[in-house]
Amino acid sequence: MKLQDLDVIITAPPAPGWGGRYWILVKVTTDTGITGWGECYASSVGPDAMTHVIKDVFERHMQGENPENIELMFRRVYSSGFTQRPDLTVIGAWSGLEIACWDILGKDRDRPVHALIGGRLNDKIRAYTYLYPESHHPLPDFWGSADMAAEVAVSMVEKGYTAVKFDPAGPYTIRSGHMPSMHDIQTSIAFCQKIRDAVGTRADLLFGTHGQFSTGGAIRMGQAIEKFSPLWYEEPIPPDSVAEMAKVASAVKIPVATGERLTTKAEFAPILRGGAANILQPALGRSGGIWETKKIATLAEVYNAQVAPHLYAGPIEWAANVQLAATLPNILMCETIETPFHDALIKSSITIENGYVNVPTAPGLGIDVDEDLARAHPLSDGGLHLQMQEDPIGYHAPNLFAGGAPVKEEP
Repeated sequence: MKLQDLDVIITAPPAPGWGGRYWILVKVTTDTGITGWGECYASSVGPDAMTHVIKDVFERHMQGENPENIELMFRRVYSSGFTQRPDLTVIGAWSGLEIACWDILGKDRDRPVHALIGGRLNDKIRAYTYLYPESHHPLPDFWGSADMAAEVAVSMVEKGYTAVKFDPAGPYTIRSGHMPSMHDIQTSIAFCQKIRDAVGTRADLLFGTHGQFSTGGAIRMGQAIEKFSPLWYEEPIPPDSVAEMAKVASAVKIPVATGERLTTKAEFAPILRGGAANILQPALGRSGGIWETKKIATLAEVYNAQVAPHLYAGPIEWAANVQLAATLPNILMCETIETPFHDALIKSSITIENGYVNVPTAPGLGIDVDEDLARAHPLSDGGLHLQMQEDPIGYHAPNLFAGGAPVKEEP
């Protein structure tokens, strides 16, 4: 069996677009007719340019190879061009293609992926959700309203979720880490207070940021909210400042989590070694795929750290997260995004019950992809998957973080 054909599909989720402006789906077919699906979580170049990168990686390092030879292909990609270092864009391309290889192998052997990478330790995976606005919530007001956030938190807890994430600390910008304004600190305190009062001990609070603070600013913010006992403080400073993140971790009484922007064990190992975080959040469509992230999770075991796969993408990356999570003794939880489009794209083949993801037992990733639906939603704008703000934050009024995707008008 050899890898033969590749198709790249850029899918733009319909309004409101949670999961990003677009998803990069890859369909890989073998010479025996088996098709595997993957998803590339790479967004530092536009989707047209990324499509060329994905095709180059496949044709140069994978086409004609046995899909079993994951390690061989990874070493080719990782070392390409005399680099032997984690290139975010190239490894992002590889990650989705690697996931597709595992989908192929599972289908060829009539076994779920988790059975091929250590077997199933967990029948269900604890899920968490971001607090997204409901249809009656006005935008952008929702992003600065602790009352609205608490309302959604109650709704999610009533659905069975035992952890909810929110990000009231202001926008992230192209600039270096900043000192939070007093408005942003007070807004963050209000969110934690209102949500904790609303859900009590029924759910953990996950305090999200996007690396926007300076070291001192992250410490100030963390110390301001630590009395509400969040389960984690997510990426409080830019992710490549390992020693500085370790200073935050030692100064704040909240576990630090990081990883959505990191790739391969080469970038995760220093986090563990430096004591910068105790919860790792790899995004499998960027971190190197299933096998590389299994290695990252094993490293985390040595440091008594836990893994909580990140998701701000489509349901194929989610499926890969779930297959990996099923094998991990140190899994904490998995991020989920419940929208009708996420569900329809995989024909409801993964389910969430009472706040837990049921690990699918069907072959491969355990999903049935609706290819026609994916192709029916092409990208129509030129933005990146996620956008950074250029203007600095303000210190005279509250700063609104406008969410992870623009509100789109329905045709």
